[in-house]
Amino acid sequence: MNWKTYIKNYQSYLRIERGLSANSVESYTFDIERLCQYLESNEMVVSPISITVDIIQDFIYFVAKEVNARSQARIISGLKSFFSYLIFEGFRNDNPLELIETPRIGRKLPDTLSTKEIDDLIAAIDLTSNAGGRNKAIIETLYSCGLRVSEVVNLKISDLFFEEGFIKITGKGNKQRFVPIGLYTQNIIDWYKTTYRNHQAIQRGYEDTLFLNRRGKQLTRAMIFTIIKNLAVEINLQKSISPHTFRHSYATHLLENGADLRSIQLLLGHESITTTEIYVHLDRSHLTQIMNRFHPRK
Repeated sequence: MNWKTYIKNYQSYLRIERGLSANSVESYTFDIERLCQYLESNEMVVSPISITVDIIQDFIYFVAKEVNARSQARIISGLKSFFSYLIFEGFRNDNPLELIETPRIGRKLPDTLSTKEIDDLIAAIDLTSNAGGRNKAIIETLYSCGLRVSEVVNLKISDLFFEEGFIKITGKGNKQRFVPIGLYTQNIIDWYKTTYRNHQAIQRGYEDTLFLNRRGKQLTRAMIFTIIKNLAVEINLQKSISPHTFRHSYATHLLENGADLRSIQLLLGHESITTTEIYVHLDRSHLTQIMNRFHPRK
């Protein structure tokens, strides 16, 4: 088998066995294809079965000239996963990435938004435009429920259980969870549906999709990025933000108001609490308040 066949089989494994989304599968295989390009450009004829540690190490050195330590770590992790799959399937006996050291990287804590900044962003939405009500509902949902952007674009009307106070979310690996949704956000979504969505011409197959573009189809993730970037410019917000900023702010505000990490982990749909700790940014003033409140020697 050639590289393309191994990669195709690996993609099937990621989709079927691990239940990863199309975006995750693409991310996992991007750097394997990059390794293939490196081999081709250097006229190296070697298969995934016979490739050696030295060749992969040279490849890592090559890409290190172009990318930062975080990207290098991602490349090493992605390749290690691919070769672990080959071992699992019995094609190899060893992982050539096993002894390659991953560069040290610090935790990258993204910007958070204050409640005032979130209110300012929402207030900047032009509600006279056809997309205004939809955009307001999207941002309210992102922040109020702490969702990933992919979870918002895939949200269905049939996932809304407002009487029970929950929405059903399909997250990474097609894992489902129920997330509480407040009455205020429920009302915003109902208002969007009544005032805007119900008057759209909806394309066949998207009747159950909650947030639609002007052509009556599902929104793309890129479109939500653009909406948020434009609002940030509108209010002259001096922060680099994305849809994920609202998720991070959601977790941070919950923690600052007394929620425990385990509860936040369940709300965000994280498998490991270590992931939750990365999202939760605590400033020193908050840590001081916690110590003064709870320590016996305050």
